[in-house]
Amino acid sequence: QVQLVESGGGLVQTGGSLRLSCVCSEPTFGTFSMGWFRQAPGKERDFVATISWTGDETYYGDSAKGRFTISRDNAKRTVYLQMNNLKPEDPAVYYCAADLSGLRIGAGSRTRTHEYWGQGTQVTVSS
Repeated sequence: QVQLVESGGGLVQTGGSLRLSCVCSEPTFGTFSMGWFRQAPGKERDFVATISWTGDETYYGDSAKGRFTISRDNAKRTVYLQMNNLKPEDPAVYYCAADLSGLRIGAGSRTRTHEYWGQGTQVTVSS
């Protein structure tokens, strides 16, 4: 059973930054792609970003392009989401998820089944 634990959420002012972290329990972390999603109250879950198992490839949702950066450190079994210039539309619970399909990341990652999910970390943006 893969366990994922997110951290780094909190309250930040509009225009501020946060870095989310997600630590994986699985020693084979470096063999599968990872994604970040978010869900605001009353809204559907939204794809944010994904990164390949090597870290060489990344793909972003429209809301994240130009502001967020996904990265990973396989030695630490951790994936990160650096969020800059946070906006009033960004508050949500942010989840990391593991994609064990072995498929290349890209647009298909938006709706691809991610087998394991973390418990989420809350991000709040004040104006």
